Amino acid sequence: MSHSLLSDANQRLEKALQYVAVDEDVAERLRFPKASLIVSIPVRMDNGTLRIFQGYRVRYDDSRGPTKGGVRYHPGVTLDEVQSLAFWMTFKCAVLNLPFGGAKGGITLNPKELSKFELERLTRGYVDAIADFIGPDVDIPAPDVYTNQMVMGWMMDQYSIIQRKITPAVVTGKPVSMGGSLGRETATAMGAFFVMQAALVRMNRNPKDTTVAVQGFGNAGATIAELLFSAGYKVVAVSDSKGGVFAAEGLDIPSLRHMKDSTRTLKAVYCKGTVCNQVEHTVITNAQLLELDVDILVPAALENQITAENGDRIQARYIFEVANGPITSEADTILETKGIQVFPDILVNAGGVTVSYFEWVQNRNGLYWTLEEVNDRLEKSITLEAERIWAIAQDLNISMRTAAYVHALNRLGDAIKAKGTRDYYIN
Repeated sequence: MSHSLLSDANQRLEKALQYVAVDEDVAERLRFPKASLIVSIPVRMDNGTLRIFQGYRVRYDDSRGPTKGGVRYHPGVTLDEVQSLAFWMTFKCAVLNLPFGGAKGGITLNPKELSKFELERLTRGYVDAIADFIGPDVDIPAPDVYTNQMVMGWMMDQYSIIQRKITPAVVTGKPVSMGGSLGRETATAMGAFFVMQAALVRMNRNPKDTTVAVQGFGNAGATIAELLFSAGYKVVAVSDSKGGVFAAEGLDIPSLRHMKDSTRTLKAVYCKGTVCNQVEHTVITNAQLLELDVDILVPAALENQITAENGDRIQARYIFEVANGPITSEADTILETKGIQVFPDILVNAGGVTVSYFEWVQNRNGLYWTLEEVNDRLEKSITLEAERIWAIAQDLNISMRTAAYVHALNRLGDAIKAKGTRDYYIN
């Protein structure tokens, strides 16, 4: 296999296999995706021209149940990226003990260049193209980078039109009015916050004395920054795709979020009511944010942000991966050598898929939970698995990332073994 995101992701699998007693069939099955679909989506643009967009959907493994995974709209989407994300989703679902396998989807485009009408036509065209590949008992899409509740609502509606029946369980992350779950929009950040709180208590960290830098000020990044700010942590830097801001005394995150939502620009401000005043700060790049001397670094943007090239310059004491795959396997080794503790994406950002599971269950049962019930179930689930992974890491003297993969492999191994492996057939 050529060097790629997927081959890099597989390095984590190979490392974890050293610490588990699973049949060789398990490793062989998990090295390759079960099915990958590439589609062309014709879209009539607002000016009358026709454009063709490339779309993807990958079902990586369904040993534990129907596959589950988001759909991203981004110029960097490739089949390799989607396969890698589906790989991570497979392990993420196993870590949280969800009855799902892993999947992912995407369309290669810059969504900022399309009108709302064009995005709707594109989304419905994508569902038309993959309708036979998805379904409530087969594969359930969800939101990801540059997709949201509205996009998921379009997807559910188009699939329901094709099936000639209302099918809310085909996607998650829908508007609540269409069967979505309360708490889904903030679930990724909320789950990450619960993991961070549990981990930092073990390390005797006082929030007010703990500095944080957050790369990525989208839905997950902005929400985790605000949750940490509200809990008393000193958030000293945040960034979006255009750059970031840094203030050693800390930033007022609700004010920054208000400014970003209102003007689409990231500025260090303090707001009182509707009046916002700029405060003293330093403008920094995304690369500079990653290298700040802080207690906690939260990569919440895209994959491959910390690599062999900049790994030596990372100064944070702890890294919590809210993004998928922000650290390469080569950088993992560098960070371990430096004594930097990494809490992996397949645990930290699993709140999203956990509440997606809750939404799927609610859709199937026709009974819906309160926000308090959703968050309570999420906290119990993700904190329990974090504690189990912590125990594995301590018992085997391995990193939290490898421990998370070990934990997932044991569950995946049981499911694959239950259908028959080499040992069953030759003994």
